[in-house]
Amino acid sequence: AYVIAVLVSGFIAMTVTPALSYMLLRKAPLDKRQSPILPLLHRGYSRALKPVMGRPAFAIGAFALLAFSGIGVYPQLGQELLPDFKERDFLMHWLGKPGTSHPEMVRISELACQELLTIDGVNNCGSHIGQALLMDEVYGIYFGENWISVDPSVDYDETLATVQATVDGYPGLVRDVQTYLKERIREVLTGSSHPIVIRIYGEDMDTLRRKAAEIEEALRAEDGLKEVHTELLVDIPQVDIKVDLDLAAAYGVKPGDVRRQAGYMLAGEEAGDIHTVNRTYDVNIWSLPENRDSLTDIYNLPIETPSGERVALQEIASIEIVPTANAVNRENLARRIHIDAELDGVALSTAVETVEEVLEGIEFPVGYYPELLGEFSEQQEASRNLLRISLLSGLLVLILLYVSYNSLRLAVLSFFALSAALVGGVLAAWGTGGVLSLGSLVGFLTVLGIAARNGIMLINHYQHLEDKEGMAFGPDLVLRGARERVAPILMTALTTGLALVPLAISGSIPGHEIEHPMAIVILGGLITSTLVNLFIVPPVYLLIGDRHKTAVAA
Repeated sequence: AYVIAVLVSGFIAMTVTPALSYMLLRKAPLDKRQSPILPLLHRGYSRALKPVMGRPAFAIGAFALLAFSGIGVYPQLGQELLPDFKERDFLMHWLGKPGTSHPEMVRISELACQELLTIDGVNNCGSHIGQALLMDEVYGIYFGENWISVDPSVDYDETLATVQATVDGYPGLVRDVQTYLKERIREVLTGSSHPIVIRIYGEDMDTLRRKAAEIEEALRAEDGLKEVHTELLVDIPQVDIKVDLDLAAAYGVKPGDVRRQAGYMLAGEEAGDIHTVNRTYDVNIWSLPENRDSLTDIYNLPIETPSGERVALQEIASIEIVPTANAVNRENLARRIHIDAELDGVALSTAVETVEEVLEGIEFPVGYYPELLGEFSEQQEASRNLLRISLLSGLLVLILLYVSYNSLRLAVLSFFALSAALVGGVLAAWGTGGVLSLGSLVGFLTVLGIAARNGIMLINHYQHLEDKEGMAFGPDLVLRGARERVAPILMTALTTGLALVPLAISGSIPGHEIEHPMAIVILGGLITSTLVNLFIVPPVYLLIGDRHKTAVAA
């Protein structure tokens, strides 16, 4: 959108603006008009600039100090891929222990909804439990989600705190409270709804569980993390039926017959379809609940033989209850287990540093290793891609500046002046929370374009005075050029800055989660880039901008 806006604005400036100027201003008087403010502005700016003109070393030192301050502050900034969206629709994951029954999950979900609806501002509550047929999320009946919507008229932070306290009042469950939008974005980008995900690879499930428990215990002792829990990969009781081939053969029963008949009776299976009125209905066979509610019922499960007689299942098979993993997850040809965590009042990058320190202090057997996933890994990948693209873009900008000025030194001067906008944005972000997010990135790109325009406009005007108006290179040329361009530079900065002030002072309110950090970065970049263009570029240009002297030296 930003690139399209720049291209369209350039096209309008070169086509529509000249045409409108001709239509609307062709009969306008040509006598020079000047705002009464400009003489005062020019005199004040000249007084401030003259002491700096003869001291280019001071200007260079001031720029170096500004640059080093930005370099020093940047490592202290936290980073996050997504801001905390203050959306009014909340989603709560609601996980019981594997093996929790459907009636119990329904009871807990209904009780939670009843309690949530008593909170002032909660308009509605809904939930789903388990999964529907052929759904994309493969979970057991122990998995549920609750949703609520909050009225816009109530205080957001206070209501969220009350909802969180209510949810925390249900022990024995893995639960969280997230906005629906952020949860969906995380799922799409990272495959998980949690910002911190540690994946351990290995082959033995017991070893994976032990190392996961060790990491979970260590993370719970650290500040900045909450709701630390290990993925629910546990042993659950399961009926294990092994057919005795000799006994089954004596009755003429095959193992496959036992499996099918036991499956029909205990779990239910599809036996066919009914087609009627352009609709298709599955036909499932399942025994009555009272015929399968105890181990004795399974012992006495009647298996039909080829002769039409029936034999009890225990007569042809061994039946026992054994511990079995509720799920086995694999990734990259290896078993894996996850440890998830939420942030507790810290930036994502700070939490990741804590997690990395914890992982460094834990020893893993041969063949077992951890991997840090989640939102941070996506942010790191995005940062690496952005760095590569930025280096290429910076090279292209330097080439364009060289083509515009026909001077490598002036191109380098203008290029380094652009960095002042980045430094200002970094300092502004550090002073207002110290976190860089998606909105901050948009702000950096925007302020770079404004800073580039002002710098190019100033240096090109110096060259115009020398080439077109015949002024000799020297302090008078630099002072005149700076004085004649101070109004356009300030007007560009002020009009952009004033438009962003409401976003900056309103804070991170609902709906402004991206615009607020963007406005902060742009305002900071505008301040520093404007000061650099007005007070540092002129004395440095006086030092290195004499093209005739450069040509003679060459």
